[in-house]
Amino acid sequence: MRLHATDTADSTEMPSGTTPLVILHGLMGSADNWRSHIKQWQARQRVVAVDLRNHGRSPHGRGMSYEAMANDVLELLASLGLERVNLLGHSMGGKVAMTLARLQPGRVAHLVVADIAPVAYEHGHDEVFEAMRRVEAGSPTSRSEANTLMSEVIESTPTRQFLATNLIKGDDGIMTWRVGLDEIEAGYADIIAPPGGNETFDGPSLVIRGGASSYVQDAHREAIEAVLTDVTLETLEGAGHWLHAEQPEAFRERIDHFLQSSA
Repeated sequence: MRLHATDTADSTEMPSGTTPLVILHGLMGSADNWRSHIKQWQARQRVVAVDLRNHGRSPHGRGMSYEAMANDVLELLASLGLERVNLLGHSMGGKVAMTLARLQPGRVAHLVVADIAPVAYEHGHDEVFEAMRRVEAGSPTSRSEANTLMSEVIESTPTRQFLATNLIKGDDGIMTWRVGLDEIEAGYADIIAPPGGNETFDGPSLVIRGGASSYVQDAHREAIEAVLTDVTLETLEGAGHWLHAEQPEAFRERIDHFLQSSA
């Protein structure tokens, strides 16, 4: 599947001599969520922010296994002529990144995994799916109407705002989801499963977690080290699961330090 990506090589100024940084978003996210980070990072390196399958501007298709998504990214890297990259993945994207690194370790110079562990998780998005289906059924003509429909299920304003980044207005004036909601919901069991691949990744890795998030727990350290043999675990105190949005400067500082110190 040919993925859509935002590539700073398309800009007029391109730094040379550095390893490109490839960013993989989380569930219901997109490359657009990383604009502010891209703006900061592109001064020092080429940055490619990917829309994973069934997300953003990428095609919709059946199957959400991590092997399939990792192979999508590998196909994209080949089309861009990128042989070796620094790979950053958040949440679901972190599992895609770990899978890719296990399948093709030579393609990954440094691996950064943001707030996810290589373990299976419990079902935790039922309210999200219900809220999105209510928007589908309600046929809103504005973001405010869509927000009202989602608020019937989701109390958190930031969560509703995040989901609303996936709304687009059709030719008929109805707000619709640009994500492949049917495909994502059908593949949800694969999304909450561990990452794919059977080998370890022995290159330098950073797992950065939010101190207020429950996604990466101390009890997960053994599972992390079983997959990533040269790993550093760091915590952004006070940050939740969307740590890159809640503490953007601290998030970038930790990653920049990791990339520079282990170069």
